[in-house]
Amino acid sequence: MALSMHKESLNNKQMDSSKYVRYTPEQVEALERVYNECPKPSSLRRQQLIRECPILSNIEPKQIKVWFQNRRCREKQRKEASRLQTVNRKLTAMNKLLMEENDRLQKQVSHLVYENGYMKQQLQTASVTTTDNNSCESVVVSGQHQQQQNPTPRHPQRDANNPAGLLTIAEETLAEFLSKATGTAVDWVQMIGMKPGPDSIGIVAVSRNCSGVAARACGLVSLEPTKVAEILKDRPSWYRDCRCIDVLSIIPTANGGTIELIYMQTYAPTTLAAARDFWTLRYTTSLEDGSLVICERSLTSSTGGPTGPPTTSFVRAEMLPSGFLIRPCDGGGSIIHIVDHVDLDVWSVPEVLRPLYESSKILAQKMTIAALRHIRQIAQETNGEIQYGGGRQPAVLRTFSQRLCRGFNDAVNGFVDDGWSLMGSDGVEDVTIMINSSPGKFFGSQYNTSMVPSFGGGVLCAKASMLLQSVPPALLVRFLREHRSEWADYGIDTYSAACLKPNPYTVPCARPSGFPSSQVILPPAHTVEHEEFLEVVRLEGQAFTPEDVALARDMYLLQLCSGIDENAVGACAQLVFAPIDESFADNAPLLPSGFRVIPLDSKPVMDGPGAARTLDLASTLEVGPGSNRSTGDGEPNSYNLRSVLTIAFQFTFENHLRDDVASMARQYVRSVVGSVQRVAMAIAPSRISPGLGPKSLPGSPEALTLARWICRSYRIHTGGELLRADSQSGDTLLEQLWNHSDAIMCCSLKTNASPVFTFANQAGLDMLETTLVALQDIMLDKILDEAGRKSLCTEFSKIMQQGFAHLPAGICVSSMGRPVSYEQAIVWKVVDDDNDDAANHCLGLMFVNWSFV
Repeated sequence: MALSMHKESLNNKQMDSSKYVRYTPEQVEALERVYNECPKPSSLRRQQLIRECPILSNIEPKQIKVWFQNRRCREKQRKEASRLQTVNRKLTAMNKLLMEENDRLQKQVSHLVYENGYMKQQLQTASVTTTDNNSCESVVVSGQHQQQQNPTPRHPQRDANNPAGLLTIAEETLAEFLSKATGTAVDWVQMIGMKPGPDSIGIVAVSRNCSGVAARACGLVSLEPTKVAEILKDRPSWYRDCRCIDVLSIIPTANGGTIELIYMQTYAPTTLAAARDFWTLRYTTSLEDGSLVICERSLTSSTGGPTGPPTTSFVRAEMLPSGFLIRPCDGGGSIIHIVDHVDLDVWSVPEVLRPLYESSKILAQKMTIAALRHIRQIAQETNGEIQYGGGRQPAVLRTFSQRLCRGFNDAVNGFVDDGWSLMGSDGVEDVTIMINSSPGKFFGSQYNTSMVPSFGGGVLCAKASMLLQSVPPALLVRFLREHRSEWADYGIDTYSAACLKPNPYTVPCARPSGFPSSQVILPPAHTVEHEEFLEVVRLEGQAFTPEDVALARDMYLLQLCSGIDENAVGACAQLVFAPIDESFADNAPLLPSGFRVIPLDSKPVMDGPGAARTLDLASTLEVGPGSNRSTGDGEPNSYNLRSVLTIAFQFTFENHLRDDVASMARQYVRSVVGSVQRVAMAIAPSRISPGLGPKSLPGSPEALTLARWICRSYRIHTGGELLRADSQSGDTLLEQLWNHSDAIMCCSLKTNASPVFTFANQAGLDMLETTLVALQDIMLDKILDEAGRKSLCTEFSKIMQQGFAHLPAGICVSSMGRPVSYEQAIVWKVVDDDNDDAANHCLGLMFVNWSFV
């Protein structure tokens, strides 16, 4: 009887819990208020809700719980439905874009087929023609036909005060721009790695065989066309090389558009060539389908129109018809077509730098892709898809990035109208010193007058440029970012930070090693595609002598790092930083310094011990069209990536210490150049094996010999094979060891010093977050935790007697302070088996199945 009553009670409870509850509008409103505050309330919070809201008193706590579960489920479904709708709209728009691109490519194929037939006809005509007259005529006809792809019409001079004449130029510019954006006026070739998709940057192409250099991109953004046009017309906000834009005249047109006469100045990327400026006409109008067009071209003697302002510090470049086509998308957003086409007057720069001005890929990265990325960034920030920590608004963080780049560009260029003047050298022309003692001209939005002493002083810049060979720019800048202690001097950093204090320190001397300091990177923001990082670097200082106490203090740097993606074609890699104080105020004064590495073309080089990795640019500077050099008579068997490195460091000074600061700055930049050259040689691709990244370190055995010792010693002591049995010969053994999935390292065996790492394979370098050049600065006891050190000490005698030991799972830390877990560690003696006594060479370690925590 009791059992049946219990079952009936359970059935009643189940019926009560599963029955449908109809909520009144007032109850739903009360529950929604709580849901907005806390989507997942605890049991106590739900009971409190019932007590506080009498209208919910007739509902059981379990039903309240079910309501919140359903509400969360509906919210999740709503978000997923919204996301799928957004993806569907993107795919629909991208499909439309790809269909248009396919049509354009078909037109291009038809054009090329026609060209091919025409050239065959000309060749047949030339083969049967025997007279020179006919041959010359054929060449002339062919040349005229070839020029049709890049016509350069000439027009009579148009009156600057004649709007009708300017409108004619504007309409011609519009037609030529549209023929490039959606037609076949330029032979476009898609850039490697730029694949279309709903989340991609877009379709990016570069020109081939056209006058000047050109790049084209089209993509999708979730902003309305008018907003996109507003952003794109503000060129200094997204084009980092833009120094200033002056709109000298605005003329409305009868069709509702505007014509603007614009003078623009741009920065030079290095210290070795003059900056460029442009005098252009910009035409903004609407098309019949509702699209917005912003097109622009230079006004020259061939186009007609008014003459631009004269300049002395710039080389006048030409902008061929370029611009933006912004088309509205169904369901919101825009499809953007961007074309950049310029002639940068390549013959006015040294021959070694001409690839910078002849590369469509560099133009695409610096202008075309930069514009598209900037719009996508703002679109995602507007839609709330990006959240930054620290309470900083995205616009403020973008302003910091712009100020760092602008300040560094100002330092590299040193324009006279900013107040810069050249300071006498010490007889060696490797480092250029410029000073600025005119705060009224110099201090703009990125500076602050508080940085210069009130009783007289200014800013000094020491800069240099050099040519690097066989050094990937992204790899070099990444190393400089992660291993500041390899090149920086703590005393110089302290002096730079002193400009933020009311009482600066005395001028230091650059020391080879500086004060010990550790580096902590705190990233406040990065762009959508992680091609740029804005971060705060804390330099933790420590003093070992009483006189160093004043200098041993934590310092902070605001740092901008970009271009460290090794797969980005033509991308400039840059590391720019400026000292800041702890407050990190929005209007903090910034005095940027840093490095910029720009890739040049790949030149064939001879493989051999005499191949240089770094060259002085002074020996290669030749200006003029006839300065061509042979690369050698032998057959090249490898290609050497060349790049230009520009270094600029800025310091404040008091007038009575100007010469001392100049001497310190010159010495410091030379020291940094030497450090960078050593780093460049260490990280340059090794010639031992094409698939390997490291070089053998000085004082260590050859890489193949060390690999053989490591594997043979492991087999002798443990009885197992470190590598596969079929990989015991030469390069194969070294390559297998280098690509082993577990972290394999070697450290020194010294009784009077802590073990220091001497070798690591790729997995080991990844685990330690370092490179071979910095590996010798890492001590074994610094990466192991206390349990790991105790375990190693306990097993050390066993390792020396038996030759190996197994350490249990544990935690270690990388050189950047990140915790790393591993399932097991194996330690063994690496023996020099080339000697009769088989002396101990080093200690081998293998961390099995490691991963970052």
